[in-house]
Amino acid sequence: MELAVIWFAAIAVLWTGFFLLEGFDFGVGILMPFMGRRHSVDRRVAINAIGPVWDANEVWMITAVGAMFAAFPAWYASVFSGFYVPVFLVLIALIVRGVAFEYRHKRDSDRWRDWWDRAIFFGSAVPAFLWGLIFANIVRGVAMDADHIVTASPLDLLNPHALLGGVSTLALFTLHGAVFLTLKTDGPVRVRARRAALGAACVAVPAVTAFLLWTQSAHGGPWTLPLALTAVATLVGGVAAARFRREGWSFLATAATIVLTFATLLGSLFPNVLPSTTDPAFSLTVANASSADYTLTLMTWVAVVFLPLVLGYQGWSYWVFRQRVTGEQITRSTVTTGGKEQGRAA
Repeated sequence: MELAVIWFAAIAVLWTGFFLLEGFDFGVGILMPFMGRRHSVDRRVAINAIGPVWDANEVWMITAVGAMFAAFPAWYASVFSGFYVPVFLVLIALIVRGVAFEYRHKRDSDRWRDWWDRAIFFGSAVPAFLWGLIFANIVRGVAMDADHIVTASPLDLLNPHALLGGVSTLALFTLHGAVFLTLKTDGPVRVRARRAALGAACVAVPAVTAFLLWTQSAHGGPWTLPLALTAVATLVGGVAAARFRREGWSFLATAATIVLTFATLLGSLFPNVLPSTTDPAFSLTVANASSADYTLTLMTWVAVVFLPLVLGYQGWSYWVFRQRVTGEQITRSTVTTGGKEQGRAA
């Protein structure tokens, strides 16, 4: 049982890490059309800001899903069958977005880039909304029978709490991406991103506050209340920091808000992993959904050996690509390559 709890916490950390890192990727993709005119250098600045890291950030999602499959196979089976439609839409959106990053520069055509710019926008906005909807439904619970088969229809997932969860993550990731751009770029994109951050905050602050308080009142416990209140206070502090152009503090605040938000959600879920609204006795819990102790022990040793290596490599990649991206860099690169866009991910 102790190992099952440890792996529930580990999976919570993996999902939170994914939303922390991929959250600003989603935000940049959502904001890209607003960072400059069509086919302008400023749009390429926005894309290049996440170009070296976006695909590595998605590895956190793959690892989280793999850990769910190995540590809690019943949880994995129920979630990915019962939430098939939104999960399928998320995967399609992520595939389209990844292809857009790689193919946008392959042809010197305005119409060609237009289509891929739209793909980047929708490929970022759709997962940003649907992940919030999915996790809100996981915490709220779904109709599920005694065999742990989810009987809820896709329309049942579109309840008010889940829709508010989707709006909250969409707004929060947009704000996170805007603040990231103020930290990672310079020139006109940085100025526009600063304005976008304040605009996104007008939606993010009330939406996240309402969602966390609703979740806390309906599903949370006494120990998750401080997390929810701290998340709201941190978000407000991050907006204030952005207003006074303290970009580093603002980014740390939006990052902390994402961590605290998902800590509140997953803390409110525990010890369940998927509650049943049909009958509480049908709920999947950490105890009845976990793998055997041998499997969890083996997974623990693998994680102890390889996790530091993965974290070290990703930290090193962020350090290598820590410089700000500017339009002058891209202009010089375009001149060097004879006026044609070159390079992967913009």
